[in-house]
Amino acid sequence: MAATIDIKEFLDEKVLFYNQPEFISSDPIQVPHRYQLKEDIEIAAFLTATISWGNRKMIIKNAGRMMDLMGNSPYDFVMHYDQDSIDQYVHRTFNTTDLNFFIRSLKNIYENHDGMEMAFLKNVTGNNVQEGIHHFKKLFFEIEHPLRTLKHVSDPLKGSAAKRINMFLRWMVRKDSAGVDFGIWEGLLPSQLSCPLDVHSGNIARKLGLLHRKQNDARALAELDASLRAMDPLDPVKYDFALFGLGVFEKF
Repeated sequence: MAATIDIKEFLDEKVLFYNQPEFISSDPIQVPHRYQLKEDIEIAAFLTATISWGNRKMIIKNAGRMMDLMGNSPYDFVMHYDQDSIDQYVHRTFNTTDLNFFIRSLKNIYENHDGMEMAFLKNVTGNNVQEGIHHFKKLFFEIEHPLRTLKHVSDPLKGSAAKRINMFLRWMVRKDSAGVDFGIWEGLLPSQLSCPLDVHSGNIARKLGLLHRKQNDARALAELDASLRAMDPLDPVKYDFALFGLGVFEKF
């Protein structure tokens, strides 16, 4: 459902308010902002996004601990990784087994698939990245893997809203003057991105009439994407700042 002009103006104002450098200090995106090298940013962002559910302070703390375990040089650590060299880590259901596999898989991606950006680009078609995420998951688990770890990478073609990967892609692809998102991937366009749909953004979107489906799943994401693209077809996921801010900070 297309938004009214009043809703668009309201959300545009909230985007300007929340999409500011000050946002970084309270958000998990602060962890990849520690780095300058593209590959360091990608790895830190992907691992941080992967554990981004639950308490935000705990997410930031545990993402920082991952970086500490990697010597705060994630790309160098990945490329020189010794088998299962991390011996103790846990964030909720993401544990040592999962982290060791993620590092092995990232090493495979950089060594054999030209890096993270190309791993996504290979299978993105049309105006959204959801099929690309599906194929990325297949590639990510092409090497031997523990079955328990499959659940930590979502698949939109199996009904998931894939919130954490869509958030990671927003970080990598969007670029604006505020400097919150990195915009270091030039092969994808902001217009292809989907909103990181979670309980906060979903609830606000329903209150504003942008979303009617009750579940936060792939079908709801498609509905929300259509509403956001009607307001800004070139950069629809900028409204993630507004929906998230209204839900988390303003309790709208």
